[in-house]
Amino acid sequence: MKNYFSSNFRLGVLGGGQLGKMLLTETQKFDIYTVILDSSADAPCAQICNEFHQGSLMDFDTVYNFGKQVDLLTIEIEHVNIDALIKLEAEGLEIYPQPSVLQIIQHKGKQKDFFVKKNIPTSPHKRFETLEELKNSSLHFPFVWKSAQFGYDGTGVKIVRTFEDLENLPKGECIVEKLIPFKNELAVVVARNNNGEVTSYPVVEMEFHPEANQVEYVICPARIDDSIAEKAREIALKVADAFDFVGLLAVEMFQTQEDDILVNEVAPRT
Repeated sequence: MKNYFSSNFRLGVLGGGQLGKMLLTETQKFDIYTVILDSSADAPCAQICNEFHQGSLMDFDTVYNFGKQVDLLTIEIEHVNIDALIKLEAEGLEIYPQPSVLQIIQHKGKQKDFFVKKNIPTSPHKRFETLEELKNSSLHFPFVWKSAQFGYDGTGVKIVRTFEDLENLPKGECIVEKLIPFKNELAVVVARNNNGEVTSYPVVEMEFHPEANQVEYVICPARIDDSIAEKAREIALKVADAFDFVGLLAVEMFQTQEDDILVNEVAPRT
């Protein structure tokens, strides 16, 4: 059994942003030695971790060499080099969330296909290799366009109401989803360990800035009926079990006008 506290144990974290800073406030309480990799020397974690490395999270050699210096590796953001993580895991390094799970979550098309395969309720979607392929398909406005990869905090997501709205979008792989007229955007953070033991935090309600499309307020507990909250929680737990996820997973959902719960997308947390 590993001795995580006041020992030679080194916890590695890919990413040194605000979520990582929240993690460090806890690791410092337990005297856990933390090693952070981030591309920016001014990352929020840079001055408060035990050891900071500057480098690209998407570069294979940088991530691989960083992983060889730690005893357990986790991620603060899912935009990391998966091939390096797969190689590190094959060589025996413990990595949570697992690289195979991150590989699905990184790609919104694969993520949506996974939900469908596992009978997790989600909005209808289609995948397109290019924007040109999308333009040449049968379109039913309005719909939601999402970049297949590297979207975050309102980036890589757009409501498309007319053909003209497609003109300035990135040309790469994307998905389109049915626009859901929802009552609320909800989220549940699920905690699951490698024994399959699972629990969740209370359901929260999210209010987004109308222009930036970023979360402006998180209301806890959500202002919804207990029965709706329990339904959201049960679906979030189902998602974590379907992934066989280890760690913290934020499951973002829509409450429809008919009080159905649809999973929008998921985001791993440290």
